[in-house]
Amino acid sequence: MPDARDGGVTESLAFANATLVLPDRVARGWLHVENGVIVGMGEGASVPAGAVDCGGDFLAPGLIELHTDNLERHIEPRPGVDWPHAAAIVAHDAELASTGITTVFDAMRVGSIPTGKGRYRKYARSLASEMLDLRAADMLKISHFLHLRAEVCSETLAEELAEFGREDRVGLVSIMDHTPGQRQFRDISKLEQYVKSKRGMSDAEFIEHIAHLKELRARNGAAHEAVSVREAARFGAVLASHDDTTADQVAVSAGYGIRLAEFPTTIEAAQACHDHAIAVMMGAPNLIRGGSHSGNVAAEELAREGLLDIVSSDYVPAALLLAAVRLGETWGDMARGIATVTKAPAEAVGLDDRGVLKEGRRADLMRFRVAEHVPLLRGVWSRGKQVA
Repeated sequence: MPDARDGGVTESLAFANATLVLPDRVARGWLHVENGVIVGMGEGASVPAGAVDCGGDFLAPGLIELHTDNLERHIEPRPGVDWPHAAAIVAHDAELASTGITTVFDAMRVGSIPTGKGRYRKYARSLASEMLDLRAADMLKISHFLHLRAEVCSETLAEELAEFGREDRVGLVSIMDHTPGQRQFRDISKLEQYVKSKRGMSDAEFIEHIAHLKELRARNGAAHEAVSVREAARFGAVLASHDDTTADQVAVSAGYGIRLAEFPTTIEAAQACHDHAIAVMMGAPNLIRGGSHSGNVAAEELAREGLLDIVSSDYVPAALLLAAVRLGETWGDMARGIATVTKAPAEAVGLDDRGVLKEGRRADLMRFRVAEHVPLLRGVWSRGKQVA
């Protein structure tokens, strides 16, 4: 999937006197880049002529973001406000680069509800085409893939998935089920608070909305799960689960061949994921805030139990590096913390050309230092070209 349009390429670049964040440790050393690829690295604090003296700053792989709602926030900055998409995509791309993210799987919902009070429209195909056109025109700073969020509680999932193919860079398909009363919204009051504030529903309209969603799940759920599994294979994409809550749900995920779980809502589900060799991804905002906004399990609790593998920025791009540093400090192992946003996500989606500092890998890099437990970015490079 990756190619030369994943950011620009610089010819030669050298860093020295840096704290290199390696897969299993940190070490003071140097790194040399040629034509967008790491061609040499080693240990030592010397600074050869022409090299950038990092002064002991961390030098790490660029962040890899598997699940972000940030693009949707840019194209609809207020409910009902449709922002010009090209400008929104470019702004989204620049924002991610500014936070250290050099690879992103842009989350787009597929599966719409065109009827009822709680209806929402189809948008993924047209937005994806605009994204790919901008990428082809070399207007984006970082590497973009698609993450299709397949909503089984919907009316049009099969038709929307059929509009995509292997040429669309679909790297991830997650099976989502937002039927009220289970998974993310076991607590209906949390859903009520969210929906009423976002869509302005009355009590009666909310009750009608809940009934409609449950009817859709009963009518379409099984077929939509099956088509999601089938279409992910057609795209050559990794298949993920979403909001697993029970061991039984995880067993179903494992039966589908899923190896990545987004945001399990309980310790039971997270433990079951590990028992089935399914990597667990949690949201950085959950970790930073100390808990889930939906009232589900805290990411910090999973980290303490050794059940957290990957971190996603979810809805706050700047939270990704902050969460990784916080994990590094909590675990007493900065390499392990940074791996949750670099090496682990790369492995989860089969990107073997990035995610670690190693000769032959893409020169997707970030330089930062930590002050008062807060990471301060000093530079970000995509394939050796500075983008922030």
